[in-house]
Amino acid sequence: MKRRTFSAALATSLAAPALIGLSTGTARAQSGGKPATIRIGFPGAGTAGRPLPSSGFTANVVFRGELEQEFAADGIKIEWKYYVGAGPALNEAYANGLLDFCFGHGDLPLIVGRSTGLKHKILLSSGRGGDTYFVVPASSSAKSIKDLEGKILSCQKGTAGQLRLYRFLAHHGYKEPEKQFRIISQITDDRRASLATGNIAGALDTPFGLEARGIARTLDQIFDDPFQNVPGSVWVGEAFEQRHPDLVQRIVNRLVKTAHWSSQEANRETQYQLWTRAGDNTYIDNKRVWDRTKDLRNRINPLLDEYYTASIQRSINEIKGHRLSRRDVSLDGWIEPKYLNNALREQKLETYWPTQDANGKFTRT
Repeated sequence: MKRRTFSAALATSLAAPALIGLSTGTARAQSGGKPATIRIGFPGAGTAGRPLPSSGFTANVVFRGELEQEFAADGIKIEWKYYVGAGPALNEAYANGLLDFCFGHGDLPLIVGRSTGLKHKILLSSGRGGDTYFVVPASSSAKSIKDLEGKILSCQKGTAGQLRLYRFLAHHGYKEPEKQFRIISQITDDRRASLATGNIAGALDTPFGLEARGIARTLDQIFDDPFQNVPGSVWVGEAFEQRHPDLVQRIVNRLVKTAHWSSQEANRETQYQLWTRAGDNTYIDNKRVWDRTKDLRNRINPLLDEYYTASIQRSINEIKGHRLSRRDVSLDGWIEPKYLNNALREQKLETYWPTQDANGKFTRT
């Protein structure tokens, strides 16, 4: 198959209709039985392209070798794939038949990929919640977001970070961000370099390591707002799921098991250390960001509850409002909860995690 490139198109949903249905070929043709390899993608690649995930229970699955242990006796290899181009690049890889699963897709590329015809099933959430930090160069004289009107802000366009920046600016009254600021697209490493040189006026980023190195300072922050950060998603390609539902269940079982381990207070510090391996955040970043979450279950949460579905639907509406997609996306038939429900039942975790309503209010703690 000739490779197709549509990373830029994914940000604006200008991908050709020919992409529709392309991903049905993502599972390799088998002579029968189990696949030789299961290919799992992450929308990121660590600092300087380091091939490691950055945080959350999906990252812990990698660091703890959970799936390698699960499939060792079957002779099935786990192939981890990491994409500097984040969600749009992961979409491109899936469209070209190079992936079976994604562990942690953000809302914008997830939805735009779906709108262009990528066929996958959402299995569980990869996490939720968290705080929002807006940083400026350490030398900046800005005292508020208003001081940055018309200046250059940075995000990686086509990713969940783009919608997060839009939401943050809307929180401050800016409803047309692309008209009220100059927003450019940069990957994380380039964005941090631009903060260091003062070539951009501000960006969303984890601040503490940057502040310690004298690169940036925090201008504004929003704590515990359920509308600012949308849950991430774990999905499986439809073709793989249809051919190997037993393997999908085993993977979900391991994800739930690891989420349970990750949500326990006794394992908090161990995770902070594990997550530094990707280089995205320092130990102080992980500690200061996550220590505000007193109950880890509130963030390390795999559930597909009312809050998850309402959040994805709000993102669909936002994407349409910002004209980032030309096609409608429906949740009908997209979310497949049976594997998660089976895993929760088998591990006696049906009521372990808190649930939230559509507006983020806890309905079970």
